[in-house]
Amino acid sequence: MRDVLPQILGWWESGERFGLATVVGTFRSAPRPPGASMAVLGAEAVGSVSGGCVEGAVYELAREVVAGGPPVLQRYGVSDDDAFAVGLTCGGIIDVFVEAVCEETFPELGEVAASIEARRPVAVATIVAGPGTVGARRVVWPDHASGSLGSARLDDAVDDDVRGMLAQGLTGVRRYGAEGERRLDDLQVFVHSFAPSPRMLVFGAIDFAAAVARVGKFLGYHVVVCDARPVFATAKRFPEADEVVVRWPHDYLSSVEVDERTVVCVLTHDPKFDVPLLEVALRTPAAYIGAMGSRRTHDDRLARLREAGLSEAELARLRSPIGLDLGARTPEETAVSIAAELIKLRWGGSGHSLSETTGRIHGDG
Repeated sequence: MRDVLPQILGWWESGERFGLATVVGTFRSAPRPPGASMAVLGAEAVGSVSGGCVEGAVYELAREVVAGGPPVLQRYGVSDDDAFAVGLTCGGIIDVFVEAVCEETFPELGEVAASIEARRPVAVATIVAGPGTVGARRVVWPDHASGSLGSARLDDAVDDDVRGMLAQGLTGVRRYGAEGERRLDDLQVFVHSFAPSPRMLVFGAIDFAAAVARVGKFLGYHVVVCDARPVFATAKRFPEADEVVVRWPHDYLSSVEVDERTVVCVLTHDPKFDVPLLEVALRTPAAYIGAMGSRRTHDDRLARLREAGLSEAELARLRSPIGLDLGARTPEETAVSIAAELIKLRWGGSGHSLSETTGRIHGDG
């Protein structure tokens, strides 16, 4: 929806009723990702759901919905042997949800647009199929929500999951029972998150960094690997990373924006790299700053950082040795221990086995 937002916001503010088609699911080599949208008002259409393959059919379906038809979840797959059949020439499959939108059906659209413009995280959860009210919508911010999907229990379950997705900038379908039961999957809720993926900055082009980059990507981070040595910092060695940067770590960190969702993992093992880097990192608002090394290395590092003028409050932010105590040995196990610490700190978990705890598994977040 982001790509058509300026146009549909104008229609919405003018009191128009228009059709909005959104890709909610993709399979195989689909041409557009979940969240891609096309909007239709009269003879005008903006945006795209397939790069041109099925736009004509979606346009007609949107006009039917605007004319009074119910919201529709439509699947489009590969074309058959008929040259005039509607389908995707790429061989992929997309699920497209088509609904009518106006001030009455989507009263929060103005607030959503304002949040996106201000780069404030917001997500829109919509029932697209199942036993509930198809088209029912709930808008979720990190600290509040508006609208209802039909019941308080369903709203509560969706709020929990949506905030987790929003924290990672993830968009996709979640499945529930009619009252939010996670063990059931007959009700489909499409969650469209509007938040840039948080960044994971991994410093030190070593084998542990490759494993951390993989798990970071799995968790939904935009992963950057940085090292001053061009022979080691290569895209070939770090295929899962979104960016590989050849630059002195502290220079690079000083040049990029670091926010409250940024994760910094210092794996350099070398004081000439990690001390100047941590001197910069510990003065940023990063959510997590961890450094690899033995306890002896950690003590030496703290002494050097104190000499550099860092305060005890700043040093207290450093997670070192990095990760939870899982008994990890290999790079992959170490990456899991780092991921576990990230999740623990984000949601306030205890780090204990769930079998040893009581109360709600997901807490009150």
